[in-house]
Amino acid sequence: MINTNQVTRIALIALLVIGCIYVLQPFMAAVLFAAIFCLFTWPIYHKLWSSFGQRDTLAAITMTLLLLVALILPMAYLAANVTDSAANLFDELAVVLQNLQPHAPDWMRNLPLVGEQISNAWERAAASHEELMKLLQQYYEPMRAFSLRAVQLIAGGFLQLLLVVFVAFFFYRDGTRLAKGLIAIVRRLGGELGEEMLHLSCNTVKGVMLGIFGTALAQSAVALLGFLIAGAPVPLLLALATFFLSVIPVGPPLVWGGATIWLYNHGNHGWAIFMAFYGLLAISSVDNVIKPILISHSSHLPLLLVVLGVLGGALAFGFIGIFLGPTLLAVGLTLITHWIATQNKKLLETL
Repeated sequence: MINTNQVTRIALIALLVIGCIYVLQPFMAAVLFAAIFCLFTWPIYHKLWSSFGQRDTLAAITMTLLLLVALILPMAYLAANVTDSAANLFDELAVVLQNLQPHAPDWMRNLPLVGEQISNAWERAAASHEELMKLLQQYYEPMRAFSLRAVQLIAGGFLQLLLVVFVAFFFYRDGTRLAKGLIAIVRRLGGELGEEMLHLSCNTVKGVMLGIFGTALAQSAVALLGFLIAGAPVPLLLALATFFLSVIPVGPPLVWGGATIWLYNHGNHGWAIFMAFYGLLAISSVDNVIKPILISHSSHLPLLLVVLGVLGGALAFGFIGIFLGPTLLAVGLTLITHWIATQNKKLLETL
């Protein structure tokens, strides 16, 4: 016989859970990223907490101010300058196209597969004003739409990071109590296996975040040095762009490659060659040297999942999804791999 009261209670609880999820859904990405970032920076907070006589609120306020300086100020600078930089880039492109040489450079004509097509399009555009206008109309609107989307993504990312820092304050202040409650829930639902999975998830998050932010910081520092030496425009802005794009495998080459083209177009051919070799041998090689050291083998993501995590995270969560996407995929991959290994071990023990 069906217990009507029990069914009613279950239905009410389900509706309450669905309602809470629906209310928090617009902020879910920021809350999740704040939790991940607090977990990653918890050792720093704990040292502050001990230094301040175990005062939760004071330590949380201090940590939040540090996050404002470390995250919000660079992001605000990037958001404030990216629009003007994009406009200057289009102006530079217009000048270059209006002063095209009659023939494409030799290195461009000798490119395999596409060299002849590029050379023919170049000569037609240089010889005919109508062909040049047609070429501009063909590529200008897609590039303009892409730039506008990038500006909107960065501006939205600034607002998301503000929310992340705000939520992080409460996670820092109440983190110990929240962690105890989460452990109790996991222990009740999953037992020892649940606790093991939770511990593994925390280690994976720390490893991936260390790899992402450590590599981004190293690449941006190396890039800033190169931009300053070569005399590239707005070197700090380019270094910040390198930091936020370092998660994407082709991100840093887009930045130092653009600086190389700018230097070449302004007659600094020697510095352009230096920037190209420095970007290839120094900036881009940081990813291959630093990241494997920082990320443990258990949380290492295949390149395909990194790309899917960045693109899918950006589409699903906005700017912070660039960092959130790969982290979530790393946790999921680690848990699935560990669960399969555990099941295989149990199967072998029963045989």
